[in-house]
Amino acid sequence: MLEGAPLPDPALYDQLVGGRNPLQDPFDVHVLASVLTLACAEARELGCGLCERLGLEPAELNVLQTRIFSKIEFPAVLVPDLAAVSAEETCLRQLLDRFATPHSWLSKRFVPIVARRAVQVHHLWQDLGLRNRDELSRFMARHFKPLAERNAQDMKWKKFLSRMICMDDSYGLCPAPTCSDCSDASNCFGDEAGPSLLARSSTNPPEIENIPGT
Repeated sequence: MLEGAPLPDPALYDQLVGGRNPLQDPFDVHVLASVLTLACAEARELGCGLCERLGLEPAELNVLQTRIFSKIEFPAVLVPDLAAVSAEETCLRQLLDRFATPHSWLSKRFVPIVARRAVQVHHLWQDLGLRNRDELSRFMARHFKPLAERNAQDMKWKKFLSRMICMDDSYGLCPAPTCSDCSDASNCFGDEAGPSLLARSSTNPPEIENIPGT
């Protein structure tokens, strides 16, 4: 667990996975259960609402509850209201919405969640509560396939999303014409190792089925 990070409740992850809709994809359930478990811990630690930590309106959270976790109710958290969306987060939402995997209702639901978690302080895979960066790569290939295909050099995801936004505004993240020439390349492509923010959990997530094409 990273210093200062709240301690998630491992029982909540178990409850979410155990109460999943059996028609939903196991990996999607794992991702949502992970980020929800982490967001609940943060909400309690900070005295705010679950929606604030997820970037979701209450109605959007309700949709996930009824369609993904049909057998349970989300834990009551202090304030259900969504916090103001910053300019940076607005840009991230627009980018993610534009490049969400077509014809996937769930990919669109992930847009505000990923945008809100992407403005947190850790690696994106950590701020989503995932176990490692490989899970993030698999998630992005599934729900943001056009972006995953563009990130062919495997740039750090927060750096890559920022670079995509900068390119839309006709200026580059790096001062050099190509990433290979940039003196800051190690900052964009370096190691993303570290502990999962759910690392203290005693939970052993179930085996997750392979997803074709990822």
